[in-house]
Amino acid sequence: MSASEPSAPETSAPEATDVPERERGEKRVRPLIAELRERRARHKQRNPIIRGVYLLASITVILIGVIMLITPGPAFVIIPIGLTLLALEFASAERLLDRALDQADAAKQKARETSPAQRVLAGIATALGIAAAVAAALYWDIPYLPV
Repeated sequence: MSASEPSAPETSAPEATDVPERERGEKRVRPLIAELRERRARHKQRNPIIRGVYLLASITVILIGVIMLITPGPAFVIIPIGLTLLALEFASAERLLDRALDQADAAKQKARETSPAQRVLAGIATALGIAAAVAAALYWDIPYLPV
């Protein structure tokens, strides 16, 4: 081909970075998960005894959270903390944590989308529940309540 011949226009295929993540089917990595992956890389270099202590602590925290599902307590705060500790050791725990965070985001969005009538009814139900608890404490003379 000589310099005087016209060359075919160059067509470049779109690079993977030009296509939004959602269209490629990839999921956006949360900052928490990205930081967790960096910490896991550093954690793998620790002494096996320290890693064992982390493992025992994470299992203990998760079990306490599971117990809190049926007893009073902040289970939905404690279980993700245990999963975060466990994710330092296992990638499967990271996936569980990511799913839990997705469900928390969905619940938060659903709570934002409630109607004013639903909010008023929830407030009334809460007030009635508190009133019922106080009435029960007075009627049954529950000894550990300051009434």
